[in-house]
Amino acid sequence: MAIKITDECINCGACEPECPNNAIYDAGVPWKFADGTALDGVIDFGDGVTIDAAASQDAISDEVYYIVSDKCTECVGFHDEPQCAAVCPVDCCVEDEDIVETEEELLAKKAWLHAE
Repeated sequence: MAIKITDECINCGACEPECPNNAIYDAGVPWKFADGTALDGVIDFGDGVTIDAAASQDAISDEVYYIVSDKCTECVGFHDEPQCAAVCPVDCCVEDEDIVETEEELLAKKAWLHAE
Protein backbone atom coordinates (compact mmCIF):
# COMPACT_ATOMS: atom_id res chain seq x y z
CA MET A 1 0.00 0.00 0.00
CA ALA A 2 1.42 3.39 -0.90
CA ILE A 3 1.37 6.26 1.55
CA LYS A 4 -0.67 9.40 0.93
CA ILE A 5 -0.72 12.80 2.57
CA THR A 6 -4.13 13.96 3.74
CA ASP A 7 -5.49 17.49 3.58
CA GLU A 8 -4.67 17.90 7.28
CA CYS A 9 -1.07 18.54 6.15
CA ILE A 10 0.33 21.76 7.63
CA ASN A 11 3.01 22.03 4.89
CA CYS A 12 5.86 21.84 7.39
CA GLY A 13 8.07 19.90 4.97
CA ALA A 14 9.42 17.43 7.55
CA CYS A 15 8.53 14.45 5.34
CA GLU A 16 10.17 15.50 2.07
CA PRO A 17 13.87 14.98 2.96
CA GLU A 18 13.09 11.65 4.67
CA CYS A 19 11.88 9.88 1.51
CA PRO A 20 14.54 7.53 0.07
CA ASN A 21 12.80 7.56 -3.32
CA ASN A 22 12.21 11.30 -3.59
CA ALA A 23 8.50 10.57 -3.93
CA ILE A 24 7.35 13.55 -1.83
CA TYR A 25 6.90 16.99 -3.35
CA ASP A 26 5.79 20.39 -2.13
CA ALA A 27 2.36 21.62 -3.16
CA GLY A 28 2.27 22.79 -6.75
CA VAL A 29 5.77 21.53 -7.60
CA PRO A 30 6.02 19.31 -10.70
CA TRP A 31 7.70 15.93 -10.26
CA LYS A 32 9.88 13.59 -12.34
CA PHE A 33 10.52 9.86 -12.23
CA ALA A 34 14.25 10.64 -12.47
CA ASP A 35 14.24 12.73 -9.27
CA GLY A 36 16.18 10.76 -6.65
CA THR A 37 16.12 7.50 -8.60
CA ALA A 38 18.28 5.68 -11.13
CA LEU A 39 15.58 5.92 -13.80
CA ASP A 40 16.86 7.50 -17.00
CA GLY A 41 15.68 7.81 -20.57
CA VAL A 42 12.44 6.26 -21.73
CA ILE A 43 10.57 4.17 -19.16
CA ASP A 44 8.39 1.38 -20.58
CA PHE A 45 5.62 0.35 -18.21
CA GLY A 46 4.91 -2.78 -20.28
CA ASP A 47 1.31 -1.85 -21.02
CA GLY A 48 1.98 0.34 -24.04
CA VAL A 49 2.69 3.40 -21.91
CA THR A 50 6.12 4.99 -22.13
CA ILE A 51 7.43 8.18 -20.59
CA ASP A 52 10.71 10.06 -20.42
CA ALA A 53 12.05 9.74 -16.85
CA ALA A 54 13.27 13.34 -16.98
CA ALA A 55 9.95 14.76 -18.18
CA SER A 56 8.15 17.01 -15.72
CA GLN A 57 4.80 15.69 -14.54
CA ASP A 58 2.01 17.90 -13.24
CA ALA A 59 1.82 18.40 -9.49
CA ILE A 60 -0.70 16.07 -7.87
CA SER A 61 -1.73 18.71 -5.32
CA ASP A 62 -1.66 22.48 -5.31
CA GLU A 63 -2.69 22.64 -1.64
CA VAL A 64 -0.44 20.35 0.41
CA TYR A 65 2.67 18.21 0.06
CA TYR A 66 1.96 15.06 -1.94
CA ILE A 67 3.40 11.60 -2.54
CA VAL A 68 3.82 10.11 -6.03
CA SER A 69 2.47 6.58 -5.51
CA ASP A 70 4.47 5.21 -8.47
CA LYS A 71 7.64 6.12 -6.54
CA CYS A 72 6.48 5.23 -3.01
CA THR A 73 7.78 1.97 -1.59
CA GLU A 74 6.61 2.65 1.99
CA CYS A 75 10.36 2.66 2.76
CA VAL A 76 10.39 -1.15 2.39
CA GLY A 77 13.99 -2.23 1.89
CA PHE A 78 15.25 1.02 3.46
CA HIS A 79 13.61 1.34 6.89
CA ASP A 80 11.30 -0.57 9.23
CA GLU A 81 8.48 1.95 8.77
CA PRO A 82 7.53 4.76 6.36
CA GLN A 83 9.76 7.65 7.37
CA CYS A 84 7.27 10.31 6.27
CA ALA A 85 4.73 8.96 8.76
CA ALA A 86 7.39 8.67 11.47
CA VAL A 87 8.31 12.36 11.29
CA CYS A 88 4.89 13.89 10.50
CA PRO A 89 3.85 16.11 13.42
CA VAL A 90 0.14 15.90 12.57
CA ASP A 91 -0.09 12.24 11.48
CA CYS A 92 -1.30 13.03 7.97
CA CYS A 93 0.97 10.52 6.18
CA VAL A 94 -1.29 7.48 6.09
CA GLU A 95 -1.76 4.29 4.08
CA ASP A 96 -3.51 4.83 0.77
CA GLU A 97 -6.26 2.21 0.75
CA ASP A 98 -6.68 2.64 -3.01
CA ILE A 99 -3.13 1.44 -3.76
CA VAL A 100 -2.42 -1.92 -2.13
CA GLU A 101 0.96 -3.58 -2.79
CA THR A 102 2.61 -6.60 -1.24
CA GLU A 103 6.06 -6.46 0.32
CA GLU A 104 7.38 -8.32 -2.73
CA GLU A 105 5.84 -5.73 -5.06
CA LEU A 106 7.31 -2.89 -3.00
CA LEU A 107 10.76 -4.50 -3.05
CA ALA A 108 10.49 -4.95 -6.83
CA LYS A 109 9.52 -1.28 -7.19
CA LYS A 110 12.52 -0.27 -5.05
CA ALA A 111 14.82 -2.40 -7.26
CA TRP A 112 13.33 -0.84 -10.40
CA LEU A 113 13.62 2.73 -9.09
CA HIS A 114 17.24 2.28 -8.02
CA ALA A 115 18.51 -0.13 -10.75
CA GLU A 116 19.33 -2.87 -8.27
